[in-house]
Amino acid sequence: MLIDNHGRNIDYIRLAVTDRCNLRCNYCMPASGIQFLKRNDLLTYEEMLRILTILSKNGVNKIRITGGEPFLRKDIMGFLKSLSDIETINKIAITTNGTLTRPYLSELIALGIRSFNLSIDSIDKTRFERITRRTCFDEVWACYEEMKEATLDLKVNAVVLKDQNIDDIIPMVALGETDNVSIRFIEEMPFNGDGNFYPKLEWNYEKIYHHIETHFGTIKKLPDPKGSTSLNYQVEGFKGTFGIIPAYTRSFCGSCNRIRLTPKGTIKTCLYDDGIFNIKDIMRAGATDIEILQAIKEAIGHRAIDGFEAEKNRSNRPTISESMASIGG
Repeated sequence: MLIDNHGRNIDYIRLAVTDRCNLRCNYCMPASGIQFLKRNDLLTYEEMLRILTILSKNGVNKIRITGGEPFLRKDIMGFLKSLSDIETINKIAITTNGTLTRPYLSELIALGIRSFNLSIDSIDKTRFERITRRTCFDEVWACYEEMKEATLDLKVNAVVLKDQNIDDIIPMVALGETDNVSIRFIEEMPFNGDGNFYPKLEWNYEKIYHHIETHFGTIKKLPDPKGSTSLNYQVEGFKGTFGIIPAYTRSFCGSCNRIRLTPKGTIKTCLYDDGIFNIKDIMRAGATDIEILQAIKEAIGHRAIDGFEAEKNRSNRPTISESMASIGG
């Protein structure tokens, strides 16, 4: 078991397999993109599998594959097959933008991967294309429909953006009337790749909830699973649910059970820290499995109590300027 210095059990890792993305969402990166990593700077699949095997033998039993867009990385299915063969991993989940996912869906299900977070910031084609700066809404929506029909554990993630997709909130919640999915609204965060972020977040989780409650009326509060980042609800009579993730407010930190591994091998014990150490470097220097595990335990043993402390303790980049694509969206 991996226990941090605040008594929190770490049993979940978010692994970003690439920093590359085929969208240019305006809350994540500039229109020109970011400086993507060179191939040799990325963790290899073999290195990822080694780290995940070590962690899974020490209590980490849930892996979430993220990016960038994970299906942009070459031979991703071979990696996922090898990952699914690790017996000590109980659950593999994937976060994707849905642009490239559909051709792999049957094979993913055959591997036992049934948990997906699908990022759709608007269900209006014009707004979607304005936010993503790309014309691929039809493919993303077709991916949603196919995932929904496959009765997967499907969550739709939408970052709430002032003056951009507020008109989508009510229609997206309304999907749950007939669709057995979870629609999750995420507070906007400062990880936009340029360091510019307004000093006060207007659309926080309280305002998002009030906006939904005003329209739908009777809303039932659902139990939040252990380690959940979302506050979960259901409109009376709906098949589906909705959740709100206070990612900027950071009110869920007390039960955080996760760490992150970036595409270049940086271990992050909090989304808001600037990276604890690079595990790729010590692996390529010849570290043993025991030494790798000890380095991870050392990082977890000096973990910030919450996202505010982690942000305050940043040293390499005091101002948050990185893109979510580079740290695992």
